[in-house]
Amino acid sequence: MSSGNWVIDNLNNALQTWNEKLAEIWQLVAQSPTEFKGGGIWNVIVNIHDALQAIGLALLVLFFVIGVVKTCGSFAEVKKPEHALKLFIRFALAKGVVTYGLELMMALFNIVQGIISTIMTNAGFTTTTPTVLPDTIVQAVEDCSFLQSIPLWAVTLIGGLFITVLSFIMILSVYGRFFKLYLYTAIAPVPMASFAGEPSQSIGISFLKGYAAVCLEGAIIVLACVIFSVFAVSPPVVDSSASAVTMVWSYVGELIFNMLVLVGAVKMADRVVREMMGL
Repeated sequence: MSSGNWVIDNLNNALQTWNEKLAEIWQLVAQSPTEFKGGGIWNVIVNIHDALQAIGLALLVLFFVIGVVKTCGSFAEVKKPEHALKLFIRFALAKGVVTYGLELMMALFNIVQGIISTIMTNAGFTTTTPTVLPDTIVQAVEDCSFLQSIPLWAVTLIGGLFITVLSFIMILSVYGRFFKLYLYTAIAPVPMASFAGEPSQSIGISFLKGYAAVCLEGAIIVLACVIFSVFAVSPPVVDSSASAVTMVWSYVGELIFNMLVLVGAVKMADRVVREMMGL
């Protein structure tokens, strides 16, 4: 709702954008890629995944043959029952991973979603706490004359711009996680075929670890939002004895600092997870 004061309306609009993006993040991290944007993107990705399975199965045979050549000193070793059984089991497991790779990846994703749900439940938040402009600042700005409000225009214009930009940077990071999930899912049959050969299995292991890291980014993002929500419950302290410009500048500065902490945590979620997992 418009207050009739440009300074207050500008700050409120910026905070509204921030709150909307924060609420959207809270919703997105709890959402499955099968439901994202109505599931249309997921259907396309599944079609690509199914089409690449044929290539994955061809590579499966290639990686298996290369593995046999590199691990067996002679053909006589292949004829040994224990060695032949080991190769057969490896090939069967690798084929199962390629054929049912999508189900495996979704099972891994659902495990991580369970972790995210547990964090949300035990944090005591059903949604993020909105950031609102304190009544002290609203009253101080409304009491300013036209000449006194001129410096406030510059302060709120810069502050509102920063808040809006930070909002979009943060939401882009979360959308980026979804895109990475889609990329991993679409291309999965190709790197998973490497499990057929012992020398090449490190490719498949790295792929699964990378996918698990992308899934776990959601948990780090939720934790960052929980911490910021606690910050929002205790907003920056406003000195009511200071001038309106000082009050607004102090409030906006501290608020932007807190927002920078959250945006930094969200942006570094992938790096934090990869450091945890040793990637």
